[in-house]
Amino acid sequence: MTVFEHAGKLLIVDCGVLFPEEHQPGIDVILPDFTSIRDRLDDIVAVVLTHGHEDHIGGVPYLLRERRDIPVIGSKLTLAFIEAKLKEHKITPVTEQVAEGDELRLGPFDLEFLAVNHSIPDALAVAIRTAAGLVLHTGDFKMDQFPLDQRITDLRGFARLGEEGVDLFLTDSTNADVPGFTTSEGELTPAIDTVFRTAPKRVIVSSFASHVHRIQQVLDAAHEHGRKVAFVGRSMVRNMGIARDLGYLRVPKGLVVDMKVLEKLPADQVCLVCTGSQGEPMAALSRMANRDHVIRISEGDTVLLASSLIPGNENAIYRIINEFTRIGANVVHKGNAKVHVSGHASAGELVYCYNIVKPRNVMPVHGEARHLRANADLAIRTGVDPNRVVIAEDGSVIDLVDGRISITGKVSAGNVYVDGSTVGGATEASLKDRRTLAEEGVITVVAIVDANTGKLVEAPDFLARGFVHEAESFDAAVPLIERELARAAADGVKDAAQLESLIAKAVGNWANRAHRRTPMIIPVVIDA
Repeated sequence: MTVFEHAGKLLIVDCGVLFPEEHQPGIDVILPDFTSIRDRLDDIVAVVLTHGHEDHIGGVPYLLRERRDIPVIGSKLTLAFIEAKLKEHKITPVTEQVAEGDELRLGPFDLEFLAVNHSIPDALAVAIRTAAGLVLHTGDFKMDQFPLDQRITDLRGFARLGEEGVDLFLTDSTNADVPGFTTSEGELTPAIDTVFRTAPKRVIVSSFASHVHRIQQVLDAAHEHGRKVAFVGRSMVRNMGIARDLGYLRVPKGLVVDMKVLEKLPADQVCLVCTGSQGEPMAALSRMANRDHVIRISEGDTVLLASSLIPGNENAIYRIINEFTRIGANVVHKGNAKVHVSGHASAGELVYCYNIVKPRNVMPVHGEARHLRANADLAIRTGVDPNRVVIAEDGSVIDLVDGRISITGKVSAGNVYVDGSTVGGATEASLKDRRTLAEEGVITVVAIVDANTGKLVEAPDFLARGFVHEAESFDAAVPLIERELARAAADGVKDAAQLESLIAKAVGNWANRAHRRTPMIIPVVIDA
């Protein structure tokens, strides 16, 4: 999520979500922090969406909860995806559809949209003109010269803007550390065709629910080899229905059928397309691996993981691969076949763009720190002044003044966690508690204390969960509790909350010393 400000007005480009990693248990998604713009919602002229992936549109429903009439600008498919999502949130948005070549004026911002290719149709770059300068934001893009939809990245438009003079170039960094050029999507066709030609039984394909191009290749292969297809997973069914209705997905008549029809067909005529390519625990693929789904993978089936391996998801994905292999399925994935190409420009493409745009200032965007650094280095190697290349972090405030860029401040930009129906309730502290519960267990200590003497009336009760121990393990902790209570009595401390804190400290020190564990301690003091 990027916020541009000029003449007192705000323009937002993209508003996505992060997906939780293993160290963030119980979290559904992670939102951008709206704190810095919350008291300026009326100054927002629009939200421009570059394409329809979750990491660029997933946060829009939460932003529109703050102000429902913020105009949402995007291409046909992008708006269709966000409108379907907003319907689930019971929000009817104010939208404006644009396409490559369109120009639009929003307050002090003049926008021009350019075609770019990515792993989803209808992706756009956006040029933003103001009295302060011209900014070109690529969004997520690559330079596939043989795209499946014949819609190539508008390099002529990039060059034209370069001739006009691009004051600030925001470029996708995701593949900046990968040499050369990203492989064309069309080069996957032989590997996918081989899977469908040689699979003896069912073919189960897992992909992102928005990867229309990849699903098109799967449908074409299934049709070629006489297999019927069913979509599995709510988001997959919804998105492919939208893509088909809008003409982005070409589905031969009779190819896609209902699951009930598919169940009656011979195994070698069946293809299932499902969600869960990143090992998400509640998605269809993980549930199949856990035998917790109506679809049971059996020996001889072929599972095709037609997607990337996103950093942080490796363990979950390999677990699924192992489970299917144990069952006897043949698992085809990026590691053993050419079944995935990236949707992002590699170093060669980025250098090409720098050379035709010739930007005065560069700010790499998207990706992790190593990708941003690699992208910045590429810009400098093409001749951009190192002092005019800025690596910004979340919350950085960047000024473009008199044609020169600089970081001038910082705003609040922490992670906002969505936990079920609660937004922002979970904090880093509560996540730390959850990790402690998961890794170290919990000990509840119930102590009955004489209010007058500060001594234990009887031996405390210890209730433990997830903390491996013998019944008499806690005997050694009792003298430590008694010692702390004696000190508290000598100091005149009688407050139950303070006594609980002292007991927690004593038991925590004992657990650490005796068992090398740091469980969560929940003390309960009852006044005798």
